[in-house]
Amino acid sequence: MAKGKVDINPEFCKSCEYCVVSCPKKCLAVGEKVNSKGYLYVVSANPDDCIGCAMCAQVCPEGAIEVWR
Repeated sequence: MAKGKVDINPEFCKSCEYCVVSCPKKCLAVGEKVNSKGYLYVVSANPDDCIGCAMCAQVCPEGAIEVWR
């Protein structure tokens, strides 16, 4: 059962993948859709595995991620 919920604003995401690499549970992945700036944006790939650690939000240079616990 997920302990956290990740909200990603696709318009702010530049697909740097810092969040993907920093997630200890591998909950995030680069998606297949492109935002209005031409970037493939990150999506929640395994939302049920989220532990709510917020590492993804801490490393995001664009502030595109919020984590709810």
